[in-house]
Amino acid sequence: MASPSIVVDHLILTTFVASLFAFLLFHLLRRRSRENWNRSKKIRSKIDETLTVKSGNGVDIIIVGAGVAGAALAHTLGKEGRRVHVIERDLTEPDRIVGELLQPGGYLKLIELGLEDCVKEIDAQRVLGYALFKDGKHTKLSYPLDQFDSDVAGRSFHNGRFVQRMREKASSLPNVRMEQGTVTSLVEENGIIKGVQYKTKDGQELKSFAPLTIVCDGCFSNLRRSLCKPKVEVPSNFVGLVLENCELPFPNHGHVVLGDPSPILFYPISSSEVRCLVDVPGSKLPSVASGEMAHHLKTTVAPQVPPQIRDAFISAVEKGNIRTMPNRSMPADPIHTPGALLLGDAFNMRHPLTGGGMTVALSDIVILRDLLNPLVDLTNKESLSKYIESFYTLRKPVASTINTLAGALYKVFLASPDDARSEMRRACFDYLSLGGVCSSGPVALLSGLNPRPMSLVLHFFAVAIFGVGRLLVPLPSVKRLWLGARLISSASGIIFPIIKAEGVRQMFFPRTIPAIYRAPPTPPSSSPQ
Repeated sequence: MASPSIVVDHLILTTFVASLFAFLLFHLLRRRSRENWNRSKKIRSKIDETLTVKSGNGVDIIIVGAGVAGAALAHTLGKEGRRVHVIERDLTEPDRIVGELLQPGGYLKLIELGLEDCVKEIDAQRVLGYALFKDGKHTKLSYPLDQFDSDVAGRSFHNGRFVQRMREKASSLPNVRMEQGTVTSLVEENGIIKGVQYKTKDGQELKSFAPLTIVCDGCFSNLRRSLCKPKVEVPSNFVGLVLENCELPFPNHGHVVLGDPSPILFYPISSSEVRCLVDVPGSKLPSVASGEMAHHLKTTVAPQVPPQIRDAFISAVEKGNIRTMPNRSMPADPIHTPGALLLGDAFNMRHPLTGGGMTVALSDIVILRDLLNPLVDLTNKESLSKYIESFYTLRKPVASTINTLAGALYKVFLASPDDARSEMRRACFDYLSLGGVCSSGPVALLSGLNPRPMSLVLHFFAVAIFGVGRLLVPLPSVKRLWLGARLISSASGIIFPIIKAEGVRQMFFPRTIPAIYRAPPTPPSSSPQ
């Protein structure tokens, strides 16, 4: 019979082993439970994200930005039956000093898109041409509108009112969802853009997916670097003022003063307001806060303003609502990326002197609409990529003509100490003053009514040859011959670098590029009954 001490020792040992086993079992079960909880938390998070974000099944196209380009595009694609998700950083009415003048060519595109009523009920003003001022002389240049309906003309307005009208029209479509949020990045998978990641108005981080993402978030785009090779230049800044209750020398016309050192623009933006934009070359501006800018405007700019509106100009300066805007220029140089493309100022910018930005954007939208129309299935990335490639080619003749004209005209209109450049500036003013084809041709280019690259080059060098001809009359001299040669050289130095940046082949010979011949896909034939 075992002694009591042996029984007690055995009991203690058994209890210890059982406790150790229980402890190990409890620890193991607790660890497994924690892993299961973490796994279920991740699953729940994914489920929540899927429930709160539209997937590719619910959206055909994501549009980043709802400015002029984004809002017009949303309405256009929505009308085509596409399910569109628009994400805009700020849906309140924009307040800008540019994007206020729509050329007649742009208005025709607006009609083509069914958006012409967006310039109604915003006190938009009809614009029938330009008045040019230089050294006390002036000339009036009318748009060649004889072959168009009486409603066709340019339009000038408050940019914010115009944008809000287009946003309202786009939002009225049941298949267009417009949301306020900030897109932080594109969602990429195996080199294909699948959608976007964005932060909502409430600060929630979400993702949205679609077969096609179109980025048109403006000149300050933070997404363009992955979709193009941006070469942004800032040749000058605009200083903006609003003149109140004043009458322009030529009603319903934009006014361009060839000032020193650069142009000064005036155009109506409502029935009682005139926008003034003073171009300041270079990147350095006089300080607005210290009063240096007001002093510059009063002492240097005001004496060059037409006498009829000089008092209104000075009064606007004294009111102190002086705003500035950098003038950016960026040729289109896309990186072909499946599932995404760029549009508007995010993609392509030119000097705003000629007011061609909205015309280019609306023209691009018409081209894109027609290209996407036969594509029923946007999930076919290979087919979609071919049509995007065609878009970049088809847009070139119109866009590059307006871009080149803007860049060249700005350089010609700049005052310069160089004799050849000064002679080119005088020749341009006098050439346009001749009337007939010498004014209607360039104005047709400027207005977007005849955006042909070859016509642009011919008129540009016609101005240069006109300038040389004047130098050789009545009697040529060695000095005048040399100045004429420098004038031609200066003209070439202005226009050829711009054409090179735009792409010579795409601009003048687009039909030699195979992408332009892409035929629409053959729709699947229905089986016989």
